[in-house]
Amino acid sequence: MVLSYTKLDTPGFTETTDMPTHTQIILTPNQTLSPSQVESVARFGARVEISPESQAAITTCRTRLESVFGDGQPHYGINTGFGSLSRQKIEPEDLAALQVNLIRSHAAGVGKPLETDVVRAMMLTLAASLSRGYSGVRLEVVEQILNLLNNDITPLVPESGSVGASGDLAPLAHVVLVMMGEGEAITNSTRITGEQALQTAKIKPIQLAAKEGLALINGTHLMTGRFALISQDLKRVVNAAAIANAMSIDAARASHSYLDPRVYQVRNQSGAKRIAATLTESLNGSTIVTSHAADDPRVQDPYSFRCSPLVLGAVVDSFDSCFTKLSEELGAVTDNPLIFETDTDVPDIVSAGCFHGMPVALPMDTLAIGISHLAGIAERRIYHMLSVFDPQSNLTPFMSPKPGVMSGFMIVQYSAAAMCNELIGLANPASIANLSTCANMEDYNSFGPRSAAKAARAVELARSIIAIELLCSSEGIAAHRPHVSGDAVETAISTIRTAVEPLTQDRSPTPDIAAIEELIKEEAFGAPIYEL
Repeated sequence: MVLSYTKLDTPGFTETTDMPTHTQIILTPNQTLSPSQVESVARFGARVEISPESQAAITTCRTRLESVFGDGQPHYGINTGFGSLSRQKIEPEDLAALQVNLIRSHAAGVGKPLETDVVRAMMLTLAASLSRGYSGVRLEVVEQILNLLNNDITPLVPESGSVGASGDLAPLAHVVLVMMGEGEAITNSTRITGEQALQTAKIKPIQLAAKEGLALINGTHLMTGRFALISQDLKRVVNAAAIANAMSIDAARASHSYLDPRVYQVRNQSGAKRIAATLTESLNGSTIVTSHAADDPRVQDPYSFRCSPLVLGAVVDSFDSCFTKLSEELGAVTDNPLIFETDTDVPDIVSAGCFHGMPVALPMDTLAIGISHLAGIAERRIYHMLSVFDPQSNLTPFMSPKPGVMSGFMIVQYSAAAMCNELIGLANPASIANLSTCANMEDYNSFGPRSAAKAARAVELARSIIAIELLCSSEGIAAHRPHVSGDAVETAISTIRTAVEPLTQDRSPTPDIAAIEELIKEEAFGAPIYEL
């Protein structure tokens, strides 16, 4: 279902947009959130509610936990200190203060605030994890998270401070500060104190009880929530990249013969088959390819054309593997310790490492590598078309309307090359280097939040590079009129022409590139690879 939403204050998205989305998300104990659900809440204000089943699961788990409060035994994070202070026993009268002090001391983030949509995605994944009934918080704690989400109160969360192992401690602590009526928040695009935000919305500050502070900050929710948004943005870029690839094939008057399905049947790579089939379908009906079939002296096209099904196929296969890991994490419980039912009246309180972010960090590092190839091979096709490396392309240098007098699109390739250079740095994994924390108790971290930040930036750069390819290749197709490309390509060109005029004289390409980027964000080029 496609619904129109007025967006929240989310950089990178237009004020109103039509997106496949959800009007309401209901949290259940066995639910795996979808990336589209996360996006609906994070960017378009879908309401979140707790199902009766989750309410019962949360309350039952809390009752089990409270049954051990008087047993005189040490239970990590409940009546002990945290991290390397876990051997410090806490007296009953200090248990509530322990949780409040935990939040205040751990709210140590540094730097500019995270985007509103990222914080809201983090809050939703936190609420979903707690709603599965293994964390031992009271129902009102989860309800307080939803109070913020449903009343457009977004805690101000500095971007740096999480090493992605003992949970996203600092970012989540800044969220909990606002739940307590402290810290700062954004509401109605205005920065105010957490206390003011709650008072305006008539929400009472939460009073944390034993174990709750730890449960609220000891999970992978920043990494996972941001991963969900990245996946949505990346799928849109991949869809546009597939159309751009097809468009460039005909713009350069390249062959279609290397798309022969028999090649990919024997190559036995599923992604390559998928890309070749998509390109073939997009080019179906082309008269450009038949116009040079008889007299073309070329035997083979450059790798950026001829090998694109293998390169993009490998990229898409890699992305799919990463998205599988995301789906698993969106259905997970990721804090510590966890409370399990037993055959007796005494629950098992298990201290493990569910908060560790490596299952999220590695896929996001992998995304950055794939994105660099997605964008890199597009830049090579841009270069090929603009340089007129191949005179059989019948293009003018740089698509110039008057070469020499006008430079045309000469410098857009420079921009694409500069962005590819940045992508090379972003493809270096964040998770492979390690630093210990907490007096060496936490001696192997994931650094997943940095993996997420790199992947998000990589998607932005790739979107710009694909926009440049669409800009150039649509102009290249026009050079071959009255011949036409495939139906899907011609539809894409028509879409581009709603936002970008043909190049008749030199002008700044920057607004044109930005306009095509907006079309990509709005899924204007269809879904040849991914349905969202």
